[in-house]
Amino acid sequence: MPHRPLPQRVPNVNPFKAFQVARLPEIRFGSGVSDVLPEVLASYGKRVLLVTGRRSLQQTPRWQRLLDALHTADLEWQQVTVAEEPSPELVDEAVRAHRAGAIDVVAGIGGGSVLDAAKAIAGLLRSGGSVLDHLEGVGRGVPYTGPAVPFVAVPTTAGTGSEATKNAVLSRQGPDGFKKSFRHDKLIAEVAIVDPSLLESCPKGLIAANGMDAFTQLLESYVSLRASPFTDALASSGMQAFRDGFWQAWTVDEPMAQKGYQKLAYASLCSGITLAQCGLGSVHGLASPLGAFFPIPHGVVCGTLVASATRLNILAMRGREPNNPALRKYAEAGILLSGRMFNSESAAQDGLADLLDRWTERLALPRLTEFGMTESDIGRVVKNCRGGSMQTNPILLTDDELAQLLQARL
Repeated sequence: MPHRPLPQRVPNVNPFKAFQVARLPEIRFGSGVSDVLPEVLASYGKRVLLVTGRRSLQQTPRWQRLLDALHTADLEWQQVTVAEEPSPELVDEAVRAHRAGAIDVVAGIGGGSVLDAAKAIAGLLRSGGSVLDHLEGVGRGVPYTGPAVPFVAVPTTAGTGSEATKNAVLSRQGPDGFKKSFRHDKLIAEVAIVDPSLLESCPKGLIAANGMDAFTQLLESYVSLRASPFTDALASSGMQAFRDGFWQAWTVDEPMAQKGYQKLAYASLCSGITLAQCGLGSVHGLASPLGAFFPIPHGVVCGTLVASATRLNILAMRGREPNNPALRKYAEAGILLSGRMFNSESAAQDGLADLLDRWTERLALPRLTEFGMTESDIGRVVKNCRGGSMQTNPILLTDDELAQLLQARL
């Protein structure tokens, strides 16, 4: 059967409606570019606070090379380590411990949790206040006015895109837990140094989880209610890079993995930029309470939910909003990611959902029950998922639909 062209976009949709681009860091991207870190830090002063993970960086030869380079640059440094997703208490303790040190610049070197902690610490070192003064939804509602210590972001994983955002996500875990943002333009990194070669030390499980986080951010921002031609271009470019690089990075040993790392790091950077500009969707709306109530890594939440959430959005729009422009975008994503044409727009949408199902199965991503969630917890998660990310989902999902989504991944 010959392929038929996809139908034209709905005529009353204006792709060039007004939009704005929020401030971004200076971005330095490329393998080996992290060697410039001491030079960048020295441009802000001599006293450096390094915020790192507990072990992964220190167990590589890069750590000693970095310390030697800091010494050569005549920089004084102190260190904060972040072992897991950062809490308000970790941030406040670090601020108390290092405020008197007259820190000139904070360098976050690690995954998303490290960068978020570093971002929050940099924002509070000058004022000495508690992050709970400013934390959205659970804080004391005190407006943040700065000033912030200059912050330099060096991601060593490819997932959150935190190097490009103004959000520092902090959490407490447990029955009364939360996962909320300390958010302000003053928290944006001055410089983001994105070096794909830093992914070499990531175990394959971390590549999988973080990579699916980046992909979910790209897809959700692509269909976001606040998407623009600017974010569409970056999200599409990022999804193409993810398609071409993720499986190389996850499955292939050197030297082919290096090419995968480059594409995956670029995809993650694009995802951070797009989420900062236009928001996300239902997966990240649900990820907030799931990460607060259960010990589920954020990337695992994204990877285990994205296929079912995508299918749910598509079915909901077909039933209630058949002219929603996000339907066309899902079809475009299906063509882009599968590398093939389809006989109709709806077939391309179904092809996307089927492809994501296969990815979930191939990665053997765990179900929610493996982290202690049961059917009785569904209502509590749904009740607490209507935050910022859910507001930009392309269609308003009902509580029953969200409950069905969670049920499908138990």
